[in-house]
Amino acid sequence: MINEKLICPDSIVVVGGSDDLFKPGGKVLRNIIEGGFEGKLYVVNPNNDKVQGIKSFRSINDIPKVDLAILAISSLYCKQAVEILLKEKGTRAFIIISAGFSEAGEEGRKLETDIASAIDGAGGCLIGTNCIGVVTQAYQGVFTSPVPKLDPKGCDFVSGSGATAVFIFESAMPKGLKFASVFSVGNSAQTGVEEVLEFWDKTFDPDSSSHIKLIYVESIRNPDKLLHHSSSLIRRGCRIAAIKAGTTEAGSRAASSHTGAMASSDSAVEALFRKAGIVRCSGREELATVASVFFHKPLKGKNIAIITHAGGPAVMLTDALSSGGINIPRITGKHHDKLLEMMNPGASADNPIDMIATATTDQLDKVIEYVDKKIPALDGMSVIFGSNGLNDMTEIYDLLHKKINDCNKPLYPILPSITSSSKELGYFLDKGHVNFPDEVVLGRALTKIFNTPYPADEKIFLEKVDVPQIRQIIDKAHDGYLEPAVIQELLNAAHISVVKEAVAKTKKELLSVAKKTGYPLALKVVGPVHKSDIGGVTLNIKSEKHLLAEFSRMMKIKDVKAVLMQQMLSGTELFIGAKYEPRFGHVILCGLGGIFVEVLKDVSSGLAPLTFNEAESMIRSIRSYRIIHGTRGKPGINESKFAEIIVRLSTLLRFATEIKEMDLNPLLGNPENITVVDARIRIEK
Repeated sequence: MINEKLICPDSIVVVGGSDDLFKPGGKVLRNIIEGGFEGKLYVVNPNNDKVQGIKSFRSINDIPKVDLAILAISSLYCKQAVEILLKEKGTRAFIIISAGFSEAGEEGRKLETDIASAIDGAGGCLIGTNCIGVVTQAYQGVFTSPVPKLDPKGCDFVSGSGATAVFIFESAMPKGLKFASVFSVGNSAQTGVEEVLEFWDKTFDPDSSSHIKLIYVESIRNPDKLLHHSSSLIRRGCRIAAIKAGTTEAGSRAASSHTGAMASSDSAVEALFRKAGIVRCSGREELATVASVFFHKPLKGKNIAIITHAGGPAVMLTDALSSGGINIPRITGKHHDKLLEMMNPGASADNPIDMIATATTDQLDKVIEYVDKKIPALDGMSVIFGSNGLNDMTEIYDLLHKKINDCNKPLYPILPSITSSSKELGYFLDKGHVNFPDEVVLGRALTKIFNTPYPADEKIFLEKVDVPQIRQIIDKAHDGYLEPAVIQELLNAAHISVVKEAVAKTKKELLSVAKKTGYPLALKVVGPVHKSDIGGVTLNIKSEKHLLAEFSRMMKIKDVKAVLMQQMLSGTELFIGAKYEPRFGHVILCGLGGIFVEVLKDVSSGLAPLTFNEAESMIRSIRSYRIIHGTRGKPGINESKFAEIIVRLSTLLRFATEIKEMDLNPLLGNPENITVVDARIRIEK
């Protein structure tokens, strides 16, 4: 567990400190010195009595007691150094930046495990191995550059990769982002991303702690811990954005179900982040931009005004926002006329509000003030203002500084003149602001934030779900695909509506069922997995003659052992699937159904168990949501019923982890009800 000796040590020793700034031990020592560390600083170097002006000891045995040790020596010597520091020097915090451990093979892995176990046994904290170090308000314990500007209310940042952390600094710092702390966890021998989140959660103080957390992670070792502490932080007022790298597999592996082909470990990550309320970013520019948005007042609605003196960037920002579901509503009537009066001839007040290149600082002041105070339908604004090469931008930036602080609504400054107005831009950033140099990246970041749901409740929905019956069915079942009758029994136990159906192996059974059910009917083969691929589905059978003919044909298909007869229903075809991911649990997918579900892959994901809010968010985030909602005179489906089935299914899966893959495809939906027509469930005990 992270301790106070790591965060705010009274003394630090750099083992392997050097005068050579091209060596990790030299650079980390220089960064600590230049960062103004106020405690006692020691160096261990076998060849020098002074290193960079700091007293150096020839042997680790000779140093005084010390709180924090930063090891920049060969991995072969780290274990012995740690043992001496633990037993003789009272050291309880370690940063091992040395490489050559688990990333190098089995021998290195054992060495790393031994070191971590020794530190664990002494109640100490270890960051690393194979990391760039740690930055806190007390010291700059990293061997890389640039070192980000520090501010107690800046971003807290944890990264599984040291090099990537540096590249993220490179994206963040030109925008004006500052950092409260940085943890590079490297191989995470003891402390990983999840443990850093736990520390942030347990030590969070709403008055003194940073409210913005950034994460770069390549492997999630403990999804439950990440979910718990991220959700807790967000509920307490924090905002979290993350990159999870490694999103693709080396080609989709062969899978027996639609869900198996579409659901991957990345689907689980996506679902986990949505459940936690984490804004997921695809790259470092996006991460830095999302973090910059977090520093502004929260956007409480989805209507934005764009104020600009250049038409092109405004059009690009409009496209980026609109494609993500944020509106740029047209301004009409008296508001339009009032704004037009404030600007020069040729300007436009439609929204984007194009003030044209001759706009003055005073005009910009009046337009911003009017949008903020007089148009309640607008929830925020973005101001695009660059240099025309003929004037000093200081006056404009002073105005934006004042307006960002004084406006009730968030104001996002897009100041693209980072070269021609670099001096003035630096002046603006020094006032504590951030800049968005690219309007499209800002637009995408805003929509990512807007579409990320609030953390889900942890309560499991149990109404009319017969858990004992579910367990009884699963306990009796054998590995493999369940028979149709067993599937129907299982879905009934979860109170999920299923089409009336029966299995027939003979013509006599076939005709008996048809007489009870009535026509029209659907006939499907029992046995093969992908029925449509082999001609194993016939719909809208309206006569006994047609029924017998199709039965005879289907029974000749390879591996067919019976047919499933169903009452014909009509409606929009829907899909719900689920797949068990180790460590994460069941990933649930939903979308439009039918034979093209795997081709279109228009699905959203959630992590069981789900709440109604999560299920509704999943449905609304599907690209083809307009079909579900109803479009062009065609009625939509009962969305609340669709959400209820998703939630009930997630509860069923919560108590039946033996289910490894499930397809409900299709479900047929209309404005009144939704019914499962075809289902496939595979269990593995």
